[in-house]
Amino acid sequence: MDELQWLKWAQQIQSIAQSGLTYGKDVFDLERYTHLQTLAAEMLAAHTEMQKEDIQAILSLESGYPTPKTDIRAVVFDDDRRILMARETSDGRWSLPGGWADIGESVGEIAVREVEEETGYKVKPVKMLAVWDRQKHPHPPMFWHVYKLFIRCERIGGSPKTSIETDAIGFYAEDGLPPLSVDRVTKAQIHRMFQHHDAPHLATDFD
Repeated sequence: MDELQWLKWAQQIQSIAQSGLTYGKDVFDLERYTHLQTLAAEMLAAHTEMQKEDIQAILSLESGYPTPKTDIRAVVFDDDRRILMARETSDGRWSLPGGWADIGESVGEIAVREVEEETGYKVKPVKMLAVWDRQKHPHPPMFWHVYKLFIRCERIGGSPKTSIETDAIGFYAEDGLPPLSVDRVTKAQIHRMFQHHDAPHLATDFD
């Protein structure tokens, strides 16, 4: 059995509970859906360091039809085949510029903004390189179901500048990557970005 099957079950139970609490009308059904949400929180608490009450508080904020969250990562190379990375203040490790998708912005707009905010560089988006399901890659477990979008961007200006989220900026060669923030990006994913750089005709990856 998949060692993270518990996480998939918890996500599915939370999804059923959230849909039921959104669209259900019968008071007894609503009580059952609330109980399902509590069970999901207990499963998550049993396998993480978070308290059940804290998880319940987070889950209760979610409403409407449940859909995956979207994480945008910008892929920027320099003329020496090095990839742009920023060191995250939250864990002291390095990632591609990016973050959660925001309402009201397109994928390309988010990539442009995240690069400028986190690194100081101005870019333009040119190609979707990958749309990956986070659970199908070796990231640490997360109770949200997440799609990760990798956008190839070309640098058009700006200069290196840190932010409240990043405290160092740099371009790195494929064989000299810094310690990675694996919550955000894995070594295999970055190596795949180099493959896309070397073979621009490659189709967009997915799943």
